[in-house]
Amino acid sequence: MTEAKNGDKVSLHYKGTLDDGSVFDSSEGRDPLEFTVGAGQVIVGLDREIPGMKVGDEKTIRIEAADAYGPHNPDAKQVVPRAQIPDSIPLEAGLQLQAQTPNGPISVTVVEFSDEEVVLDANHPLAGKALTFEIQITGIN
Repeated sequence: MTEAKNGDKVSLHYKGTLDDGSVFDSSEGRDPLEFTVGAGQVIVGLDREIPGMKVGDEKTIRIEAADAYGPHNPDAKQVVPRAQIPDSIPLEAGLQLQAQTPNGPISVTVVEFSDEEVVLDANHPLAGKALTFEIQITGIN
């Protein structure tokens, strides 16, 4: 049976959980995730675990923050005047928005807000967190 290697297109089912056991993502009820091994299309820690696996293989892996979405960067928070957010956007904590920067658009999350200011966080929501994945290889091409 063929083992996955860098450059192969693989498909897999997965369930991702945090240390508290909560599920942050899963392919349950969806098509398997497809990507090219070693091409940087998934987080480094997951990509590194695929070579050597065969169709049908299952594995549980824990990926530390450094090999997932990186550490949480406190400098990625910014306070902006409320007037810079269109009134048509109903603000609430946890709301994800797109912000325009000189380098292009980025995703930000509303952390807190008042009538005068909005605190936005540009960290990935999973930054600073270790991730555990249960994976099963369903295809290798």
